[in-house]
Amino acid sequence: MPLKIELKPDERLIIGNAAIRNGPRRSTFVIETNTKFLRESDIITESEADTPCKRLYFALTLMYLADDATLAENSFVEQANALMEAAPSMKPYIAAIYEQVQGGDLYRALKRGKDLLAYEAQLRSLLENNSAKAETADAS
Repeated sequence: MPLKIELKPDERLIIGNAAIRNGPRRSTFVIETNTKFLRESDIITESEADTPCKRLYFALTLMYLADDATLAENSFVEQANALMEAAPSMKPYIAAIYEQVQGGDLYRALKRGKDLLAYEAQLRSLLENNSAKAETADAS
């Protein structure tokens, strides 16, 4: 089944092993074969993976794009176990991701990974707010 993709100006896309960047105008094209692809909004580079959940998501990205995902999957499992031990509240998110990995649907696993990233951002925001409140109270 063909997939129609619309790219914004200068948006990146990975199709198979090729990285593509759109030109200055919006464009639309159709992928007519079954292949792996990621839009820019779904891509986290290794240098951007600066939190535990982002590193886990990066491992998922490597698993999805790799022809042999064994090394990336081992990294994912190690990181997932460490995350669940350090922050048990993340376990349902990681379990949902792993369920998709076990089922062989790595694209959906990436989508569940986005939920984990949002949860991590929420926790970080709460910590920052509590820290700011504590600093204000100490200054009084």
